[in-house]
Amino acid sequence: MNAPPDAPPEPGGPGGRIAGFIAGRRTKWVVLALWVVLLAALGPLAGRLGDVEDDDDASWLPGGAESTQVVKLQERFRDDETMLAVIVYERPSGITAADQAKARSDLAAFAGLPGAQQPQGPFPSRDGKSLQTLVPLTDIDAVKAVDDARDLARRGPPGLTAHVTGPAAARADMIRVFDTIDGFLLMAAGLVVIVLLLFIYRSPLLWIVPVLSALVALGLAQSVVYLLARYADLTVNGQSAGILTVLVFGVATDYALLLAARYREELHRHADRHEAMAFALRRAAPAIIASAATVAVGLLCLLVAEMNSTAGLGPVAAAGVITALASMTTLLPALLVICGRWLLWPLVPRYDASYLAPEAYEAEHGFWSRMAGLVGRRSRVIWAVTSVGLVALLFGLGSLPAQGLSDAGQFVDKPDSVAGAEAVARHFPAGSGSPAVIIANSSASRQVAAAVSGTPGVAELSRPVTAAGLVQYEATLRDPADSKAAQRTVDRLRDAVHAVPGADAKVGGTTAISLDTNRAADRDNLVIIPVVLAVILLILVALLRALVAPLLMMATVVLSFLASVGASALAFRHVFGFEGSDAVFPLLAFIFLVALGVDYNIFLMHRVREESQALGTRRGVLRGLTVTGGVITSAGLVLAATFAALTTLPLVGMVEIGFVVAFGVLLDTLIVRSLLLPALSYDLGRRIWLPGALGRRRPSCEPDSSKALTQVS
Repeated sequence: MNAPPDAPPEPGGPGGRIAGFIAGRRTKWVVLALWVVLLAALGPLAGRLGDVEDDDDASWLPGGAESTQVVKLQERFRDDETMLAVIVYERPSGITAADQAKARSDLAAFAGLPGAQQPQGPFPSRDGKSLQTLVPLTDIDAVKAVDDARDLARRGPPGLTAHVTGPAAARADMIRVFDTIDGFLLMAAGLVVIVLLLFIYRSPLLWIVPVLSALVALGLAQSVVYLLARYADLTVNGQSAGILTVLVFGVATDYALLLAARYREELHRHADRHEAMAFALRRAAPAIIASAATVAVGLLCLLVAEMNSTAGLGPVAAAGVITALASMTTLLPALLVICGRWLLWPLVPRYDASYLAPEAYEAEHGFWSRMAGLVGRRSRVIWAVTSVGLVALLFGLGSLPAQGLSDAGQFVDKPDSVAGAEAVARHFPAGSGSPAVIIANSSASRQVAAAVSGTPGVAELSRPVTAAGLVQYEATLRDPADSKAAQRTVDRLRDAVHAVPGADAKVGGTTAISLDTNRAADRDNLVIIPVVLAVILLILVALLRALVAPLLMMATVVLSFLASVGASALAFRHVFGFEGSDAVFPLLAFIFLVALGVDYNIFLMHRVREESQALGTRRGVLRGLTVTGGVITSAGLVLAATFAALTTLPLVGMVEIGFVVAFGVLLDTLIVRSLLLPALSYDLGRRIWLPGALGRRRPSCEPDSSKALTQVS
């Protein structure tokens, strides 16, 4: 087989041998067989991921949080874990005798709910317009118990409204949402990817192989996460499982687009498709591996988080990235060469010895060739204007109060648990149904009770319950359990009971959990963000063997992240009408936007470095932008679209993550990677490779800026 005279030499070394094995005439079948065996062994575990998901509030906190310690101590006071369901009846004109009879009749029926313990009530409100019944529920089937309670309570006299709220109902509403996420997101992400691949590839067949490879990667990732949760105590919740689905589809499709584009390019240079794939894989793999390593290592930095949910998300998402990398660099190329060139019909690339000629590049990359010409002519104007535009978006950062969401603020709509909580707040002490829980040594019971009763913001104190040398009190707060005022009361409670000698008292409950969540998230933001920046910078330095270019890449990506969050904050407040964001939102947005943003810069700058070794830096920048522009933009569109699927969910936290990542990826793809970074790199020239050898070498073919356009064309 004869390659064109100007073609690069065939791949060699260990990487070339591995690529040759994956794309080999016989060994491609070995690769396929290995994947079949792997899926047969681990595939069935993917369907069991839901069995290990844990969406309890306390499971999101670190073990050292005071509220988490209270949750564990509460186990000594009961045989089964219980949560309180609060049934609230409301009639604006005043409760009638028929309403009271209805509530008393329901009381006996509630005792027959799944997992129900002795119901209490009904308790009338002081204004005479509401009744309240308390039903402790074990965790046998809280969702069914809450649904049955709602069916019973709503069969009342005309004009009487009934809601089921409290911690049990809030959890049931959340579980119901998460139970539908995985299947819905898989369908939505899959449909988005298929439509975009049909448009990008312009082939009715080619999309099948990348989507199949992505599904394999997702199944393998879910199996790995199940094993980690089952045997390594990894925290997995509905949020991380949902993010895993869209991340695997988005990242896997990105890698598929990059490899398929290089494969199509090499098919013009090589008549043998096995040889073309070996060369494409050998040249594309370093950038893909560096990209996956950057994202995975950045995600694994979340392991140092205090928040269990945040720490758990790191390995979950990293497993998705690694399995996507494995599938797209082994299974995908093997399947592509097994299928042959016909898979690319109707635009089947043919071997053409003249493909390396400038006019061939013009025909193949017309739009991006013109974009590169613009960068070559107006580099300084381009990077100045785009920088100013991005900085302007930073003014939106003040519109983002990332201090946690109220119970009502967590949902896009208003579930029954939220409507019920609002009804309780209208007629009873606002903290009813979500009391603060105080546990102390029983020897200091009276002193603790006095300290709690004397704390401003406490409306009522329950009778003591003792077990195993401990005493438990429940304090009803005057303010809604999800309010800042209630959190301030919890702080006062902690100060008061901690001061009781020998009590070893701790304060927990729903409000305390929210308070500890926010504080742990603030700490994680301060610790993890600098660690991630340092780790990613080291990876870039190792990949590019330079310091200036990695610093430039990091600076542009961080600017893009801040601009994306600023623009998203304005949208959340003025378009969506959200009250704020979760305390973990800034960290999650940073992790995904910085890691994924660096991804596209890696794809660009790795190719720029490759071209610069032969053409010089300025021509290398323009050539790199020309040949990668289309495929990287396509990859960005796919990733943005898959994350945008999260915005269709009824949870504000998921909508915000989906929106900011989708917006940020588009901003990074269309502005930072297409204009800002190439313009800066072109303006600096070979200095971007300092202190490496490439930065000190002046190739004879390095052009001045006035001639760059004609030379790259």
